This record gives sequence, structure tokens and C-alpha cells, in this order.
Amino acid sequence: MAGGWAMVPILICSAVALAIVLERCWTLRRKSVLPPGLGEEVRQWARSGQLDPGHLDTLANGSPLGELLAAALAVRRQPRELIKERIEDTGRHVIHRMERYLNTLGTIALIGPLLGLFGTVIGLIRMFMEVMAGGIGDPAKMAGGIGEALICTASGLTVAIPAYVLHRYFRSRVAGYCVEMEKQATALLDDLTLTAAPAPARARRAPAAAAPSAG
Repeated sequence: MAGGWAMVPILICSAVALAIVLERCWTLRRKSVLPPGLGEEVRQWARSGQLDPGHLDTLANGSPLGELLAAALAVRRQPRELIKERIEDTGRHVIHRMERYLNTLGTIALIGPLLGLFGTVIGLIRMFMEVMAGGIGDPAKMAGGIGEALICTASGLTVAIPAYVLHRYFRSRVAGYCVEMEKQATALLDDLTLTAAPAPARARRAPAAAAPSAG
């Protein structure tokens, strides 16, 4: 109340930023994005052929990493280039979901100081208007306007600084998860490629083995 009506948008921004931070902290937990041992377990499934639509649906709905690996397994019989393309397409969607609301948090970090500056300007304008109307005989009026300006500035910075720090933190966490998921997807892609490779190799060796007997 001491900061004036310009505090209202700052308080709204602080509530939205707090909600985003809590939601992202829960969603971007490591065990929910990269379940321990999931990559090795999925590679074992691929080697043993224990893959069916039920397995893939459960895997895709379990975690972002599971969704990425399930996308590769869904086209496991295709050439390596097509599997890699499917992984990249799915990865873009997964990253977009992991970065959800982070742009809003960054926007709050940007406009927080501006809202505080706006409140500062309003407070100073009010102070000077009161000075123009009644002179400078009442120092309390001037102190009230200056106090209102300083409260808005401090509040805007109090909202913006943590929002900016947490925005950068979540961006960094998502980038780290992307590297880990890329490693797991590449390992699965190599396994799928090596599993499919022996059949063509045997087919190419067969005519070569038959050539000496024909001579």
C-alpha cells in the first residue's frame, strides 16, 4: 500500500514467477526427466526383441527420455538416417515442453525493473505536483512521494533479480538434460544399427563364398 497502485502489477508478476518456479522445479526433477538406468534397460529390450506397442506406449508416457527412446524404437527397422531424423524431430518437441513457461519467467525478469521504474516516476510526479500545489512547507508530503518511489524500485528489483537467476538456472538444467538424452539416444541408435547390420553383411559374403566353388 505504501508503494501505491504501481505495486499491483509487480505483485502479480511475483505471484506468476513463484508459480512458474515451483512448477518447473517439480517438472524438471532429474529422476522424472532422466530415470536412472532407463537407457540401459531400453537397450536390453532392443537386443532381446522384447518390444511391443504396449512397451513403447508406457515408455513414451513415462518421461522425456523415454519418449525420445520410444520414438527411435518405433522406426527401429528403418535405415540409420531415418531413425536419427525421427530422434531429432522428437527431441525438438521434448525440449520445447521442458522449456515451457521459461520465456514467461524471462519476461518477468525483464519487466520487473521497468515496473519499479514506472512506480518511481509516478511517485516523483505526485511529489512534485503536491509541491506545486502547496509549496515545500510540508516535508512529509515530499517524504511520502520519495518513499513511494523507492518502494516501487526496490520491489521491482526484488522480483526481477531472482526471476533472472532462476531463468538462467532452468535454461542451464534443460541444456544439461539435452546432452544426457542425446548420449542415451546415440547409444540406442548404435545398438539398433549394429543389430540390423549382420544380415546384409551375410548376404554380401554369400556370393563371394560361392564364387570359388563355381570355378
